[in-house]
Amino acid sequence: MTKKVYLGMSADLVHPGHLNIIKRATELGEVTVGLLTDKAIASYKRVPFMTFEQRKEVIENIKGVEYVIPQETLDYVPNLEALKPDFVVHGDDWTSGIQKKTRQRVIDCLAQWDGKLVEVPYTHGISSTQIHNAMKEIGTTPEVRLKSLRRILNAKPLVRFLDIHNALSGLIIENTRIETENGPREFDGMWGSSLTDSTAKGKPDIEAVDVTSRMSTLNEVLEVTTKPIIYDGDTGGKTEHFVFTVKTLERLGVSAVIIEDKTGLKKNSLFGTDVAQTQDSIENFCHKIQAGKTAQATQDFMIIARIESLILDQGVDDAMKRAQAYLEAGADGIMIHSRQKSPDEIFEFCDRYNQLSNRKTLVAVPSSYNQVYEKDLEARGVNVVIYANQLLRSAYPAMMNTAQSILTHGRSAEVDENMMPIKQILELIPGGK
Repeated sequence: MTKKVYLGMSADLVHPGHLNIIKRATELGEVTVGLLTDKAIASYKRVPFMTFEQRKEVIENIKGVEYVIPQETLDYVPNLEALKPDFVVHGDDWTSGIQKKTRQRVIDCLAQWDGKLVEVPYTHGISSTQIHNAMKEIGTTPEVRLKSLRRILNAKPLVRFLDIHNALSGLIIENTRIETENGPREFDGMWGSSLTDSTAKGKPDIEAVDVTSRMSTLNEVLEVTTKPIIYDGDTGGKTEHFVFTVKTLERLGVSAVIIEDKTGLKKNSLFGTDVAQTQDSIENFCHKIQAGKTAQATQDFMIIARIESLILDQGVDDAMKRAQAYLEAGADGIMIHSRQKSPDEIFEFCDRYNQLSNRKTLVAVPSSYNQVYEKDLEARGVNVVIYANQLLRSAYPAMMNTAQSILTHGRSAEVDENMMPIKQILELIPGGK
């Protein structure tokens, strides 16, 4: 009787190490590959370059693979209990780190029917990390980047975005990651903030920096990064102009635009009612959303409606009324904003929003209520957290301290310990080595 062999794989970038493992598996019996879904992979590292369907097509065409089934979680046990294979084959590189517990669960599960774990020696000279880094240096295409936000939202319960104001800030977001007990953690994408872009140019945040200039900043970031970008569209301007903004952003590969339901000269929302701000009518803003959705060429681009009701002290009832109308008008999501120090009114909105029958992506920007944890926002149903201006606000005081120190001491030696070495900053820039 032919033995059953199970092999779990991500198979985003197939290399000789993978083929070696598959070859060993075929020697043991009939091979079923449990192909990790995007969601399973995203639970411990970055969403794969290729979609599940693309990866499945590759694996199905490798000699010796009989079946390919989805593995919905990093945990093998659900598939193993369903198939009860005689063997599980895996590389021997999972005895430590985040996969150590997964390995032990496989061993314990197989013991129920006397199954065996067969570990294949790691193939030296091949590094998936190095291959991924090489892919990042090559870059991406507008089409792939455009689709990436929806893919990430489908794969992860919560995604985090951080503000950009130039290409260097984009590189920081692209490359910064830390290791945690649950695997690596990094930013999922970039927030093309109008505030940080205009401030970096020495202009007030009143839409004084025109769309052409802002597209120039976007192009600089797009050239050296691969992660998705959400563009801060302010009010969207005149509806007739917003149509062209949508077309331009989509063509560049930007994943989404967020527009706020205010009219007139743009004032930063965190001023609240301290300055004159006028909220658009529901009818007019719905018309702008509809015009933008009609203008886009693909189903991948997202238009997200930002509701200013809480900023303008109009209350949660008004915010909910607008959310329902904007979703019905075709908005792909809602961003709810607040200038309160407490997240209470945001939480109230979230609880009510989650009850909507046509609920879509929910975005929060914890600038004023910044003591709230991502896990608490996720528990309330928030899908996207945007850290809207922290990078720029961190850069300015650092530069001021350096400038003041040089003036005070008549030299720059005192600030050496606070500065990144030239070599390190050159290594951050593609081709800078």
